[in-house]
Amino acid sequence: MFDNLSDKLDKAFHILKGHGKITEINVAETLKEVRRALLDADVNFKIAKEFTTRVKDKAIGQNVLTTLQPGQLLVKLVKDELTELMGGEVSGINLSGNPTVILMSGLQGSGKTTFSGKLANFLKTKKNKKPLLVACDVYRPAAINQLHVVGDQIGVEVYSELGNNNPVEIAQNAVKYAKEKGYNVVIVDTAGRLAVDEEMMTEIANVHRALQPQETLFVVDSMTGQDAVNTAKAFNDRLNFDGVILTKLDGDTRGGAAISIKSVVDKPIKFVGTGEKMEAIDVFYPERMAERILGMGDVVSLVERAQEQFNEEEARKLQKKIAKNEFGFDDFLAQIQQVKKMGNMKDLVGMIPGAAKAMKDVEIEDDAFKHIEAIIYSMTPAERSKPALIDMKRKTRIAKGSGRKIDEVNQLMKQFDQMSKMMKMMQGPGGKQMMKMMGGMKGLR
Repeated sequence: MFDNLSDKLDKAFHILKGHGKITEINVAETLKEVRRALLDADVNFKIAKEFTTRVKDKAIGQNVLTTLQPGQLLVKLVKDELTELMGGEVSGINLSGNPTVILMSGLQGSGKTTFSGKLANFLKTKKNKKPLLVACDVYRPAAINQLHVVGDQIGVEVYSELGNNNPVEIAQNAVKYAKEKGYNVVIVDTAGRLAVDEEMMTEIANVHRALQPQETLFVVDSMTGQDAVNTAKAFNDRLNFDGVILTKLDGDTRGGAAISIKSVVDKPIKFVGTGEKMEAIDVFYPERMAERILGMGDVVSLVERAQEQFNEEEARKLQKKIAKNEFGFDDFLAQIQQVKKMGNMKDLVGMIPGAAKAMKDVEIEDDAFKHIEAIIYSMTPAERSKPALIDMKRKTRIAKGSGRKIDEVNQLMKQFDQMSKMMKMMQGPGGKQMMKMMGGMKGLR
C-alpha cells in the first residue's frame, strides 16, 4: 500500500539533505519531485499543484530559513498538508435512529457486498450493535447468496425476498422486520453496475428517498485510482452521500483515490478495507495514513490492534506456565493465532516506523506463519506440551510430516528455546515492571 509513493517522496526529501536552510531554489526542486510523486500515484494534477503550492508558501518563511534540519521540517509540512487533504480529523459513523439505516452504494466489483458484512461485523463486535443485513441487489447473479454466506460467516441475519425484484419494497419491508425483531442497525446492500448509468442512479435514488437513511456510504475500489474519484463525484451529485469507504487498500494501489477523493467530493473517508477477512476493516485516520505514506509508521494503530486481541485471563495463565517452565508449543501456537487476527503481516510491518523502508525488497507472505504451524501440527500432543522430548529421531519424523526440511525444524526449536528463556527473564523484577507499564497502555487511544 502506497509503497511506490513512499519511495518517491523519500527520494524527494533527500534533495534537501546536507542543506543548512530552506531556500526558494532547493524547496522548489524538492516540491517538483513531490508533485511528480503525487501524479505518479494518480492524484489529480490540479490537486497535486495546489498541494505543493501550499507547502511551498508555508516553507518559505522567516522561521523556516534559520532551521538546521530543513529536510525534517519539510517532511512535517508535507505530513500536515497530506493530513488535511485526506480530511484532517477522523470522521465517525452516525448511529442515531431506531433502527439506524445505512445505505451502501457503489459500482459492481467495488467490494460493496463484502464490506457490508465487514461493517456489520465491526458494529456487532466493536459497538455492541445488533445489525441486520438486507439483500437489495436483485440483478447480479448469486448476489443474494453471497450476502447470506457473509452473514453466516459473522453470525448476522440476512433479510431477503426471493422473487421480489423491487429493491424499494424489499428495503422498506426489511426496516419493518428490524423493528419487530429488535435489530438496531439495518445495512442495505444495493445493486451496482459495471459503469455509472441513469437506470442505476434512479434506482438507488428511489431507495434513498424511501428509506431516508442516517448514513449513505459510497464504496470505492482504491485500486482504480482517479477513476474512483470521478465515479464518487457522479454518485455524490445524485445521492449527496455521507462518507466514502475505500476497499482493497492491501492491494497494489497507487493511493491516488485515498489522497484526493476528499478534496473532490468534500466528504470524509470513514472506513478502509485492508484484506479479505471479515475483521479487515479500519476506521480511517487521516493523520495516521499520512504518517504511513511518509514512512513514519503507525504505532497507535498497531497497539490498538494488539489490545483488541489481548485477553487478561489468558495472559495470567500464560505467566504461570512461564514461571513453572511449562510454556509449550500449544501456547506458542495460541500466540501465533492472536498475531494473525491483528491483520496480514505486510500491513503490520508497515505500521512499525522505518520497517517498511528497511524491508521494502523483502517478500512478506500473507500467511507468514503457515510453515511454522505445519511443523507444530506435525508434533504429538506430548511433544507440543514438553518440547524437551523432541530428539533427532522425532525431528526427522516431524520434518517429514510437515513437508519441511530438518534444518527448518532445528531453527524453530532453537528460536522457541531462545524465546522461552527471554520470557522467563521477563518474569523477573525488571520484566514485571515492564509488563505493568505495557498493561497501562491498555487504555491508550
